[in-house]
Parts: sequence; C-alpha cells; structure tokens
Amino acid sequence: MPSSTPQYNRIVLKLSGEALSGDLDHGLDSHALNNICGEIAQIITLNVQCAIVVGGGNFFRGAGAGNLNMTRATADYIGMLATVMNALALQQALTAADIQSRVQTAIPMLPICEPYVREHALKHLNENRVVIFAAGTGSPFFTTDTAASLRAIEIEADLLLKATQVDGVYDRDPNRYAGAQRYERISYDEVLAQRLGVMDATAIALCRENKVPLRVFDIKNPGCLHRIVIGNNSEGTLVDSEVVA
Repeated sequence: MPSSTPQYNRIVLKLSGEALSGDLDHGLDSHALNNICGEIAQIITLNVQCAIVVGGGNFFRGAGAGNLNMTRATADYIGMLATVMNALALQQALTAADIQSRVQTAIPMLPICEPYVREHALKHLNENRVVIFAAGTGSPFFTTDTAASLRAIEIEADLLLKATQVDGVYDRDPNRYAGAQRYERISYDEVLAQRLGVMDATAIALCRENKVPLRVFDIKNPGCLHRIVIGNNSEGTLVDSEVVA
C-alpha cells in the first residue's frame, strides 16, 4: 500500500483550456476551476512544489484559423494570449482557496504578470507558491504540450502530469471504440511508433531525451493528484523510458 509520503517533490501539471471550461462549450467554468484548485490544495499540504502550464483552447484554437484567413503565426499568438487569460483566472481561483501563486509568461506583460525567468520560478516554488506558466514557449508553431515538457526540464521537475478528459493512454480512441485497452505503462518510443496522440511528437521527444517521466490521467477523478504524488500507480498511464514486457 502506498505511503502518504510524497514520492515526487516537484511536478509540472499541464492543463488544457477545456479542463477549465468544464461542461461549458467555451470560456471558464467556476465549478471546474474550484475542483482543480481543490486537487492542487491536497498536494500543497504535502509540501509538493507545483508548477502549471495552461492551454487556451477554451477561448481560441489555432487549428481553426484557416477559416479566418489568418496566418498560423498570428493564430498561435492569439492562442498564447488565451493561455494568459486562463492563467490569470486560475491564479484568482487559487487565491480564493488560500493558495499563493504567481503567473509567469513567455511574452513579457509586466502590468499583469511576471516574465518567465527560471531562477525566479524556482524561488517561488521553493517558497511554496504555485507557478503558472502562460503564453506557451513564446514562439509560434510550438504547442502548450511542448511548453510543458520544456518547463518541466528547465525547472528539473520529478514528474510531468498531463490532465486529460480520459483516464490514461489507450491503444485507440476509447470514445469511439468500446474495446479500447488502457495502458498502465508505456514507453516514449511506443507512444511515438503507434502515434497514440498523448502529446505532440516534439513534447514526447523532449521528455524522452531528458528522462522526464510523464503520467496521463483524468483530472476529473477526485483525489487524483494526491494519489499520484504519493505513488499510487493505479491513476492513469505512466509514460517513461522503460519497456514493459
């Protein structure tokens, strides 16, 4: 039985914009925000350092920019701004839950948040503040998944967590195929070879090259973050360098 002692000291949590919109078609859902903050509160009490990378798909998705006669670069910059809106909303929800946090953006926006500086992020984490990374990598053509992998490497996180709408990695889409099988553990190479769509290929390659373990899980499952950080391996799917026979 897993100990209540944390198995990870520092994590990066990747949240999609859809995770913040909850049951809504777009925008922000207070119930979803409060639930996520409740999950984070459980691990903060264990003195686990938590950084978050947020997406922006609940406000704007670059994939649909072609219909607007817009260049990919412009669409990506708009998407980065959407992540900042989500980061600020999440910060306010954390404040309401008595959790200290700081927003850092890859694109400087000094009147509303800090620019991303690795040393400052580490200082905040060491002082038990949640750090929310926004604006992706600051460059177009890179996803927020890639930003999450990059930040996890930079701050030397013990684990990268990808919060999704399903409870792990499957051999095929569980929403379309009733017989889809969930992996308890799978290697980076297998994810890339099977094109499982866990994260984009660049993000997976960064994790593989820098040996950052990744766990994919359902953020809506109550107590999920707590179980993960204390080493309960039943939550979601672990993606790492090991090949399981």
